[in-house]
Amino acid sequence: MNARRFRARWIVIATATVALAFCVVRGCTHKDARNTIASAPGPPVAVETATATQGDIGVYLTGLGAVTPVYTDTVHTRVDGQLMRVLYTEGQLVREGDLLAELDARPFQAQLLQAQGQLARDQALLAEARIDLARFQRLWAQDSVAKQVLDQQAALVQQDEGTVKFDQGQIDAAATNVDYCRITAPISGRVGLRLVDPGNVVHAADTNGIVVITQLQPITVVFTIAEDDLPAVYTRLNAGESLVVEAYDRRLAKRIATGSLLTVDNQIDPTTGTVKLKAIFPNEDGALFPQQFVNARLRVDTKRGVTLVPDAAIQRNADSTFVYAVKPDHTVTIRPVTVGTTEGGEASIDKGLSPGEVVVVTGVDKLREGSTVATR
Repeated sequence: MNARRFRARWIVIATATVALAFCVVRGCTHKDARNTIASAPGPPVAVETATATQGDIGVYLTGLGAVTPVYTDTVHTRVDGQLMRVLYTEGQLVREGDLLAELDARPFQAQLLQAQGQLARDQALLAEARIDLARFQRLWAQDSVAKQVLDQQAALVQQDEGTVKFDQGQIDAAATNVDYCRITAPISGRVGLRLVDPGNVVHAADTNGIVVITQLQPITVVFTIAEDDLPAVYTRLNAGESLVVEAYDRRLAKRIATGSLLTVDNQIDPTTGTVKLKAIFPNEDGALFPQQFVNARLRVDTKRGVTLVPDAAIQRNADSTFVYAVKPDHTVTIRPVTVGTTEGGEASIDKGLSPGEVVVVTGVDKLREGSTVATR
């Protein structure tokens, strides 16, 4: 009985010893595995990079503006009459002097004919008065007629001459009214929608007119800049420089047209602290349309020979502005930089980076100081 108890106790002890040894070995193995994993380097982070270059970059002022035609004319009739024909198509481009519409000219032609007849009659009377005056002058020289009669005849000639001039004025006025029945374009541009249909009687006093013509080439953009930026503009204008202005869409994503600064307004708006500027554009392709809202970008300077990187490489936090610079061993380091001008997807670096250095453009969200990178 004692021998059985001894063997059973020995089996329990041996089993416990084997189990303990197994646990110790397994624990050490797991610890070594964890240490091996922790000490192993992580996989490279896939990034896109760019090399800093040396070049020029423009300095721009941006302001919201509206496209404004150089000229906008509402075409009115100069005389009252019935509109007989409309000779333009809505939206058509017309040139100065093109015939747009015609009125019924018959009443004015009749007035012209009457004035011409009156002139012919009065010219005949004037000729007769001049013949009588010549006769009286001969008789007075012979002392055969009184001086009073001669003077009366001379006054009659002057009266008839005045009548003839008046008749000629009536003819000119009637002829002008006949011409006014042909309504022509006062400027070159695009006509708008038709405001009056043929058959209607139009009047010179009508407020709406017959059609509106808007000049499109060239065309201007009126925009505003802050008053603090005005000295930089005036400095270059006074130096005789031609300042380039670019018109962009609302999102500043697409350049629509390129022109030049025309003038600066003569006063600052005290409520907004801004001043109006006007730029002119050739608009040969018709990309700018009247009353269109655009972003105007005025180039006031050009920085030359500066360090340039894609603006996507610029990173910011609460404390600084920096880039991830790639070292020769394919690891990155955080490089604090001073950013100058940002323009067209590029940024100039005033301090902290040199041309030829490589910076990370995309994939920066996974980087830390010393991270290994792989270029995609």
